[in-house]
Amino acid sequence: MNFAGITWDVFRVSAEVTTLATVLCVLVGTPLAWRIARSRPAAASMLSSLALLPLVLPPTAIGYYLLYGLGRQSAFGQFLIDDLGIRLIFTWPGAAIAAAIVSLPLYVRTTQAGFEQIDPDLLAVARTMISPQRVFWRVAIPLAWPSLAAATVIGFARNLGEFGATIIVASNIPGETQTIPTAIYDATQAGNHGLANTLAALTLLIGIVLLSLLALLFHRTQRTRQL
Repeated sequence: MNFAGITWDVFRVSAEVTTLATVLCVLVGTPLAWRIARSRPAAASMLSSLALLPLVLPPTAIGYYLLYGLGRQSAFGQFLIDDLGIRLIFTWPGAAIAAAIVSLPLYVRTTQAGFEQIDPDLLAVARTMISPQRVFWRVAIPLAWPSLAAATVIGFARNLGEFGATIIVASNIPGETQTIPTAIYDATQAGNHGLANTLAALTLLIGIVLLSLLALLFHRTQRTRQL
């Protein structure tokens, strides 16, 4: 489907990549943030440094490492492709993995802040009655949910705008791996400024909606703390 030069597959692929990347951030980042928040200083420092490493690396470098690690050049990549039949290079799931790694530090830091604000005495009392796993799911998660929600919105927004890592891992294949950022790049390179302006305006609108949602979440968080 095409309207005013816009191929709607771009939005479908972007939605797939962004959704999967956000789910990966939640699944990996939430327990990691909990571990950092509740570990001893030395262990917390090491885990925090590991979680924040993608923040100081160029996205293109992350994409390059993933291209090597998930491709046939590495033993792990050969195992995925030859033994399991899983090919992630030049696919939208591969782009989602790349985007998730880039946005993971933002998700972890925001979620960690929520866990650190929970009263330690409350957690200590809970551990005398239920297992540590249940403390996490039934006490920590409900108490930190505003930060978790905010982290999810931040991660979603960052995943939606990721370009450098995804284009190296998944290339820019129309209808398969081309996302909104790569479509804007293509339109700019081709001199199609009308299409580039339209796509950029749509991303601006999406960004405003996400930031408004984030502001609402922070407002509710502040009200909860006051209560």
